[in-house]
Amino acid sequence: MNFAFTDEQLALGATVRDVLRAHCPPAALRTERRPGWKQLAELGFFGVLLPPESDGLGLGLADILPALEETGRACLPGPVVETAVAAPYLLPGTPKLASGAVCVSVLLPGQMYAPDADLADLLVVAGADNLRLVPKESVRLTPRPGVDPLRPLFEVAFSESERLSCSATPALRRATVATAAHLIGVAKELLAVSVAYARVRTQFGAPIGSFQAVKHRLADVAVAVEFAAPLVYRAALAVDRPAPTVERDVSAAKAAAGAAATLAAQVALQVHGAIGYTEELDLRFWLARAWSLSAAYGTTATHRERLRTALLGGDLGRYP
Repeated sequence: MNFAFTDEQLALGATVRDVLRAHCPPAALRTERRPGWKQLAELGFFGVLLPPESDGLGLGLADILPALEETGRACLPGPVVETAVAAPYLLPGTPKLASGAVCVSVLLPGQMYAPDADLADLLVVAGADNLRLVPKESVRLTPRPGVDPLRPLFEVAFSESERLSCSATPALRRATVATAAHLIGVAKELLAVSVAYARVRTQFGAPIGSFQAVKHRLADVAVAVEFAAPLVYRAALAVDRPAPTVERDVSAAKAAAGAAATLAAQVALQVHGAIGYTEELDLRFWLARAWSLSAAYGTTATHRERLRTALLGGDLGRYP
C-alpha cells in the first residue's frame, strides 16, 4: 500500500509555504497580527475543508496536513486551526467563511480560554450541554496571561448567543490533530534553525555542531519528529473515515507532536545558549509557539493518560 502524500497534497503544502515565505517572514511577526492571511484567503486555504455547497473544496483533513505543517514552520499568527479546521464542522453554512473574510475563535470542551478571540468575527463557546454561537458585538473579553505573545488568550463572557445543533466532538478531534500538525511544523523549523546555528557557531576553534553532545541532542529531536509525524498522519485518516480507534489515534498524535515540539524547543535553547531568550532573536516566537500549542486542546500529559487508558482497556487493534 502507498501511504505517501499525493502530488496534489504536496503541491498545496508547497504553495502555502511559498505564500508564507513571501508574506509572513519573521519580521512581520513583530508588527502584524495576521500576516499572510489575506494571501491565504485568496488562495482558498480557509475553504478547503468546507463542502462544495458552501463554496469549499470538500477535502479531508489528511489532504491539508502538509499545508498545516507549513503554517507551523512559518509560526503563522491568528486562529488558523479554529478558522480553517474547526469552523467548517461547526459553522459549515456561514457566509464568506470559505473566502476567509470571517475569522472564528472557539472555546471547546476542555479549554479555559479562547485563543485570538479579539480577532474573531464569530466565537463558538461550549456551554453546559450545547454549543453557542456568539457574534463579536455580544462578547466581553478579558485578557489572560499566556506564554505565546502571538497567540493571546481571553476569558469569554457574552450577552447574546445562538444555540448550535451540532456536536463539538468532530471539530474538537480535527482541531486537536491540526494543532499536532502545526506542532510538527514548529518542531521541524526549530530543528532546522538549530542545525544551521550549530554549523556556524564556534567554540574552542570548531563549530559546536561537530561536538558529539550537540550532535546527539539534535539527533534526538530529529528522531522524535520522525516518530511523531506518522502518528499525526494516521490520526488525520482516522478522523476522516472515521476509524474505531479514532480517540486513541488523536491522543497518540497530540502527545507525540507536543513532546517532539517541546524537545525541539529545549534543544534549540541549549544550542543557542542565552541568546535564545532575547527579544532580538526570532527564535523566541517558535519557542513560545511550541510551548503554547503543546498545552492547547489537551496537554501532552492529558493525551498520554487517555492513550494509556485506551491501551490498558484493550484498544490494541490496528486499522481495519
